[in-house]
Amino acid sequence: MAGLSCAGGLAEAGHEVILFDKGRGPGGRMSTRRMATPLGDMRFDHGAQYFTAKDPAFRAQVDLWTDRGVVALWPAVEHEAWVGVPAMNAVIKDMAERHDVRWNVHVDRVEKAGDRWLVRAGDASFAGFDVVVLAVPAEQALPFLSLHDFDMARQAMLARSQPCWTGMFSFAEPLATAEQIVRDRGFVAWAARSASKPGREAAEGWVVQANPLWSANHIEDDKDSVAQALLRGLGTALGLAGLHPVTATAHRWRYAMSAGLGIGSMWNPRARIGACGDWLIGPRVECAWLSGRDIARKIGADQAALQSDPC
Repeated sequence: MAGLSCAGGLAEAGHEVILFDKGRGPGGRMSTRRMATPLGDMRFDHGAQYFTAKDPAFRAQVDLWTDRGVVALWPAVEHEAWVGVPAMNAVIKDMAERHDVRWNVHVDRVEKAGDRWLVRAGDASFAGFDVVVLAVPAEQALPFLSLHDFDMARQAMLARSQPCWTGMFSFAEPLATAEQIVRDRGFVAWAARSASKPGREAAEGWVVQANPLWSANHIEDDKDSVAQALLRGLGTALGLAGLHPVTATAHRWRYAMSAGLGIGSMWNPRARIGACGDWLIGPRVECAWLSGRDIARKIGADQAALQSDPC
């Protein structure tokens, strides 16, 4: 979200942008897992469950997504909550279609080559960039920033992310509960019935997310044992014993949520390197979008200053 938001702002200002992503496709922490089950293919939003829109600029963007049919309100959540349609990653797909995104590229180094930047990914290299922006969690940005800007690296060291184990379960029959979402019961921070979201399959699927403390204590456990623990946690939270899913799996998010530093974005106009992401503002999808726009504005203002005073 942050990288694509930045790319959108830069493209609107006339810049050419290339994005590199190690993933196989659009998603990041707004990913959707597609799984084959005995009930047919099912989709599970196993990252961010929904987002809010409080900032006027972001709300205007949500209105555009609504007009394009890629987001809708989720009535099961008490306050105003938006989700991607037909899956959470629909928003990221919509944004990515407007840019040159190189998937399956795991960038491991960025280097200065004269006054330009060189991006390296294994044996591959990409040259000739005026600006590099890191739109990754603080822990992943730190190794890059430590080589080029110590002050920004120090900020990244302060923004530690909390982990989250997420379970995904499908059932042959609807669970015997009228509840659609669960919050903070035992070690279960969140659980939701997928079919309660607009545009989803009718089959019974649940996403369960553990709280940060439990996730940290079990961070290196194998996913099958975690899935069984999350299933038991769901049963306890709903007051249902002996749940028997037809499919069960878990996903580990090492860098799920950061408290945020409240600084918008980071930009070094001399080295022409910057960073954006929710870890710089706060732990919400909206914050990631705002951070991307913030650094795009900083880069644009710096470029305008150079053009007006090239000395």
